[in-house]
Amino acid sequence: MARTIAAALTPLRDGGASLDLDALHPYLEFLAGAGIEGVLLLGTTGEGILLSLPERKQAISNATPGPLPVLAHCGAQSTADTAALAAHAAQEGAEAVAVIAPPYFRLDEDALLAHFAEAARACAPLPFYVYELEAASGYAIPVAVVERLREAVDNVAGMKVSDSPFAKVAPYMLEGLDVYVGAEALIGEGLGAGAAGAVSGLAAAFPEVVVAAVRSGDSTAAGRLRAVVERFPRHAALKAVIASRGVPIREDVRRPLRGLTDDERRELLAAVSS
Repeated sequence: MARTIAAALTPLRDGGASLDLDALHPYLEFLAGAGIEGVLLLGTTGEGILLSLPERKQAISNATPGPLPVLAHCGAQSTADTAALAAHAAQEGAEAVAVIAPPYFRLDEDALLAHFAEAARACAPLPFYVYELEAASGYAIPVAVVERLREAVDNVAGMKVSDSPFAKVAPYMLEGLDVYVGAEALIGEGLGAGAAGAVSGLAAAFPEVVVAAVRSGDSTAAGRLRAVVERFPRHAALKAVIASRGVPIREDVRRPLRGLTDDERRELLAAVSS
């Protein structure tokens, strides 16, 4: 059965300057109660790339004893930090590790392979997932790198592919890999092509909508709702929605991300409740 994994928000306080760990477990309980089967922690939706290494380790340590399996996103700018986070996730009981291609420098195939291989070995035998998001990394991971990585290490389990349209996802649908779709509008098409499920940022605040999309194979409503959220600063918008649902998460985001204006908040909450 296809899995629905939420790309979780990271609760913050003090204007986004500090982790709000008191809010983490109530939030994870909320997701579990809505049918979510696991969380991608510290990914794009979780502002992971903006947090310090100690903060990311602390968040992983606090989430793994919680109610949901944790897929820890350990991608960082340097290989050393990435491998350190991956090793920490394995030590703390994460279910799996995911790593995005490092942004800023456009790495060639050999550099990417070495980076992913070191991260995968650092968490072995924990399952390792390659996280493909061209819009964030600035370049796509060549399929050849994924194939070479599978030959180099033993624990490559799959990928999270958040590209769009589906023509950009299809090349990664390799036999023997569990591929999770990131773009909610593509969930139905992805499942039809053999995807293992969805790892969804929308599910961070609307878990029941994405659970329904994965179970039914109809992602029309999820795609439409994601388009509404994208009209606003996304991280603050998802936090405002989840707070409006009674979960004790502040809207605080880590700078340079920005919060919502009062007008944006009113417009957002009216739009998603209609």
